[in-house]
Amino acid sequence: MKEPCVYILASQPYGTIYIGVTSNLLGRLHQHRTNGVPGFTGRYAVHNLVRFEMCDTMEQAIRREKQLKRWHRQWKINLIETENPRWVDLAVGLGLPSLDQHQRHDGC
Repeated sequence: MKEPCVYILASQPYGTIYIGVTSNLLGRLHQHRTNGVPGFTGRYAVHNLVRFEMCDTMEQAIRREKQLKRWHRQWKINLIETENPRWVDLAVGLGLPSLDQHQRHDGC
């Protein structure tokens, strides 16, 4: 079943931020965390899910992703902190294992 979603990853609190869109959040998070698809998140160890928004359609999710990407960095930080002031990794609550310190620093 497809579940359109916009998500925000961070390397650490106030660190590097990545915004993406997917129809399978858990699968996409697994790809990011295992560097299954080489790119930005692997290069900068951006693996912690700090915010996500479920959408009714992929079109809505893509529009929201584009909107968020245009925002100033501080607006993105404010958005994250409205629901996640401690920047905890929300993926753990979705059933994914916690990332240990080694994984956070070397991107593996």
